[in-house]
Amino acid sequence: MKHNVKDSKTPKALDRRLFLRGAAGLGLAALSVPAVSSAALAQAVGLNDVLSSGRRGNWSDTFDARGTGGAKAIATNQPIMSPQTLNYISEAINQYNNIVANGGWPVVPGNERLRLGMKSQVVPILRQRLMISGDLPQGIGASNSFDTYVDAAVKRFQARHGLPADGVMGDVTYKALNVSADVRLGQLNTNLQRLGSLANVDQTRFVMVNIPAAQIEAIENGRVVQRHTAVVGKIDRQTPILTSKIHEVILNPYWTAPKSIIRKDIIPLMRKDPQYLTKNKIRLYDGQGQEVPPETVDWNTEDAVKLMFRQDPGKINAMASTKINFHNSHAVYMHDTPQKGTFNNLMRFDSSGCIRVQNIRDLDVWLLKNTGGWDRQTIEDTIKSGQNNPIQVADPVALYFVYISAWSTGDGIPQFRDDIYKMDGASELAIGTAI
Repeated sequence: MKHNVKDSKTPKALDRRLFLRGAAGLGLAALSVPAVSSAALAQAVGLNDVLSSGRRGNWSDTFDARGTGGAKAIATNQPIMSPQTLNYISEAINQYNNIVANGGWPVVPGNERLRLGMKSQVVPILRQRLMISGDLPQGIGASNSFDTYVDAAVKRFQARHGLPADGVMGDVTYKALNVSADVRLGQLNTNLQRLGSLANVDQTRFVMVNIPAAQIEAIENGRVVQRHTAVVGKIDRQTPILTSKIHEVILNPYWTAPKSIIRKDIIPLMRKDPQYLTKNKIRLYDGQGQEVPPETVDWNTEDAVKLMFRQDPGKINAMASTKINFHNSHAVYMHDTPQKGTFNNLMRFDSSGCIRVQNIRDLDVWLLKNTGGWDRQTIEDTIKSGQNNPIQVADPVALYFVYISAWSTGDGIPQFRDDIYKMDGASELAIGTAI
């Protein structure tokens, strides 16, 4: 399975600079959730240009900013783990019960890469599908033009499903659209039960890692104050569900390779390139703490698993600037990474079970805010020094690794994510496993 699959390429037909200029004020500064509102779309595309376009669909004379999507912003500072989210999931279940009772929604046929300005016989079916799910306002018409109404609706749908909100109909968007309404209803019910025991968190500050969303929320006083993109465990090396407390932040950490990585990754690499350990500043130590030269090890056996593999701190260290520790029986932790590009992947299920955190230094500052002597500048200076520095968190922060693949943080805004570990009971929900 490839994990860097992109749903679509950015369309050249739409001036993205205009769009981004209009959307720049959207969302919460600290939150990295894709959000596209109808107001932003109206700013992005010049109104006079839109009205004079020969590619307009069935638009009414009352066209305005409210008409392009009828959508509330997807971004929110409401935590997933909250009683409010539990209530919103219940409302979404009622909505989807009604959709199923009325026959669900149609399958959008084909795989044509539709985008703004195109015409196709598929578009009227797409319009109907988006109207039923609430992404496109009713009464917009059955035109075969992929107009700004449809563009805004597709972006809203993509944002709700954790996809790049580019408005282009790529393979993954088609797959997500064509999951049936009754399967989505079952997914909501499954996750309502999961969240039920997690919603009432009696903690002023806590961190939640949502595995299928590959996303982290830092919550304080009932509000999300930071949201981080994450990379979580592969299908065959899954991130565990757990509860713990973050007790230590290590700046410029050493990395000690777990036996699974030694066996599955490092030994095969050493057979191909005997200089691999030296190039990556990984040292070997025996049980007495004595350093072992790599050339003395027989790499055609698994004897190396008996040794400790420790990588020196630095930019190429597997954890880069930070390791975040919490007690658990799975030997997992949260950390930085020198491979920043992995955070841009659509399918961010690529680790050996640990959690890679984008913009981790922001999280460091928040975790250490009540630990004396560790303000932002001190943290940055310490990282720059390259010296290993373990810091005990003065007030350990509660941590939850959860598996929530469907939720709602607003009226009419149900969110769905890929059931990457196949825990929801329907094969069509594990979209990423078929990519």
